[in-house]
Amino acid sequence: MSAALLVRVLRDPAQVGRLDADGWNRLLAAARAERLIGTLAFRLDDIAVPDGVRPILTDAKRDTAREAQQALWEADRAGQAMRGLGVRLVLLKGTAYVAAGLRAGQGRFIGDLDILVPRDTMPAVERALIAAGWEWVKEDPYDDAYYRQWMHELPPMIHVERDRMIDVHHTVLPLTARQTPDAAAMIADAVPIINGLYVLSTEDRIVHSVAHMLADGDMQGGLRNLWDIHCLLPDADPAALEARATHHGLASHVRQARRLAAAIYGDGACLTLWDRLARARLLARNGWGQESRKLLVFAFYLRSHWLRMPPLMLLRHLWTKWRKGHRPQ
Repeated sequence: MSAALLVRVLRDPAQVGRLDADGWNRLLAAARAERLIGTLAFRLDDIAVPDGVRPILTDAKRDTAREAQQALWEADRAGQAMRGLGVRLVLLKGTAYVAAGLRAGQGRFIGDLDILVPRDTMPAVERALIAAGWEWVKEDPYDDAYYRQWMHELPPMIHVERDRMIDVHHTVLPLTARQTPDAAAMIADAVPIINGLYVLSTEDRIVHSVAHMLADGDMQGGLRNLWDIHCLLPDADPAALEARATHHGLASHVRQARRLAAAIYGDGACLTLWDRLARARLLARNGWGQESRKLLVFAFYLRSHWLRMPPLMLLRHLWTKWRKGHRPQ
């Protein structure tokens, strides 16, 4: 399994000394598929690799550096657009890690700009971003209404000139989700960095990453999310993290993430049956970097929707999306 090879190398970069050409192909395919090739490049910085591999890793580092620069510029532009609103703009995910100089940001590919703002400021934030050049990506009335009524964010927006996406969150899980993290506390305890921008506190960064990985999504791209958590955990006091996770209603999820991070990227952990299923989902990649274990992957896809909404609403939503032509990948 290529994903299992990838995590072994991330855990112990010296493992690449045993790889033949096929092993390198499997390793690079998995790293690309999981968007961890930049992280892999940094992990192999001081390790001897074949001549044909070094340019690939160098390009990956260059690409992630460019994405980090673009992400920071986009954050600055969003901050400038909102400057007159008196709104605390909190950066999330990869942009936050890079802006705060965290290990989790090293070699990390960054897609959309994710920000968190108070819910009652959303109309003003929306108007300010539109005035500054962002426009809607989703034009479907059903999708727009669904986001505004039930989701934890505005519909995605993209800048007309820079072609960069922004996701504006007012909390960290859908409003229909079983857990209801305290977004107001996250914003209140956020830490200032530069130019009026904020990042979540040490513990809330972990809680948010765990929520995104285990309490919301289908674990697609979960190895990168778990690497984030693995890198963030050493900065947190375990007792403070437990208390904060309990406050947000996500203590069991944080404990599971800690076990999975230790089992996959650390020194090992005692796993429950549910942990083992989650680990199997995370490692579901074949030698070409393609998702394998299709039934398991589909089960986690259904689970992600089950977590997001009550059963009747789930059936209605899936039926509507199916009629519109959406199919799970």
